[in-house]
Amino acid sequence: MKLLDVVALLDDLPELKLYRGQVGTIVEEYEPGNFEVEFSDTMGRAYAIETLQENQLMLLHHEPLQDKELASV
Repeated sequence: MKLLDVVALLDDLPELKLYRGQVGTIVEEYEPGNFEVEFSDTMGRAYAIETLQENQLMLLHHEPLQDKELASV
């Protein structure tokens, strides 16, 4: 995962009012596997910005993946 990747949350985080499946964008990488993710509504208004671990996120793809890309997913 890298800066500006679109991701989905894998876990419910009720203490943060974030739930599995919510979509965000990586806006900062603090160290390997530790990201700041911005969650926005369909109008582009941010409603949460949280620091999350890579294992809490799923990278989303908006186009077909090549065999080389599939190996790293």
